[in-house]
Amino acid sequence: MKSEKKFEFFDVTADVGYRAYGKTMEESFQNAGLAMFEVMTDTSLIDPTILKEIKIESEDPVALLYDWLSELLFIHDAENMIFSDFEVNIIQKTHESYSLKGKARGESIRLNKHEIRDEVKAVTFHLMKVKKNKRYQVQVILDT
Repeated sequence: MKSEKKFEFFDVTADVGYRAYGKTMEESFQNAGLAMFEVMTDTSLIDPTILKEIKIESEDPVALLYDWLSELLFIHDAENMIFSDFEVNIIQKTHESYSLKGKARGESIRLNKHEIRDEVKAVTFHLMKVKKNKRYQVQVILDT
């Protein structure tokens, strides 16, 4: 059985763009987190030994995706952490209220172990999408 791709990159002038996929919105958000850290390093070399829990409330799925990735980036910057394993649970509380409880597992960056690729400065709202066809697809552009 052919495994479905988790994410793919696309060309954006001066930035990095990607689409992440999943059978559920949660899985697409998990894969969006993985893709963002793949921009920074080889995620296959990250030992998921440290757990960070994240709780977010936002007004819609796009804002929720932006807030999720921005919080991961904040932890990366503030605590010098990189992540490779994600769990996401999303609840639609009302028409204009979504809640995300997430877990990110990773470790502190070690230059003798982890390849340093691009620096991600920020997550952008530019062309950000969350949509569902046969499966969920999210689209993200990172300021690098």
